[in-house]
This record gives sequence, C-alpha cells and structure tokens, in this order.
Amino acid sequence: MEGLSQDLKEAEKNMGQTLMAVYTVRREGAEATDEPSHVGIVIEGVENVALGCAMFFGLIYALNLSFPDKLKCTFEFIQKTVMNLSGQRLSPKVLALKNKLVQE
Repeated sequence: MEGLSQDLKEAEKNMGQTLMAVYTVRREGAEATDEPSHVGIVIEGVENVALGCAMFFGLIYALNLSFPDKLKCTFEFIQKTVMNLSGQRLSPKVLALKNKLVQE
C-alpha cells in the first residue's frame, strides 16, 4: 500500500506543475455572443504521454465537448481501443482497424 501512496503523492506533485487551458478565437470585429471560429486545448508540463492523453480525454469529457469531425475516428480509436474506455460499441471504421491490428 505504501507504493500506491507514493505514486499518489508523485501524481499530485506533477499535477501541480501542469498548465491546462481552453482558448477560443473569434473573428476580428465579432461580438462577444458570436460563435468562436476556433476552440483549442493546451496542456503543458506533462512529460508522460499516457498521462497527457488521459488528461486530454478527461477535459473533453468534463467540458462535454465533441470530437472534431476530421479526427472523430482517431479519437474514438484511442479512447475505446487503446485506453479501453466505453469500448463496447465501436463504429464500423474503428472496429475494422481494431480487427486488423488484432490479426497481425
């Protein structure tokens, strides 16, 4: 149990050094109530790729964001196949890719 406690302390220390931000870009002359032309997420200070991915998906979930259309299958593959989150139902494209990877 002590090893787990040490891991939690290390995770808390690393989280304190992490910067996360959501930014929006509006066209020049746009009103405050106009839809943004771009929305992005910045995560800095994470040296572990797996932790960065987990934080990224957690932020998307917490803010109830949808995946960008052009990256929807990529994000679905990472979320459901690599991270094994909500992997019961896969889209046909992601299922085909998963089956090809399992066969090889």
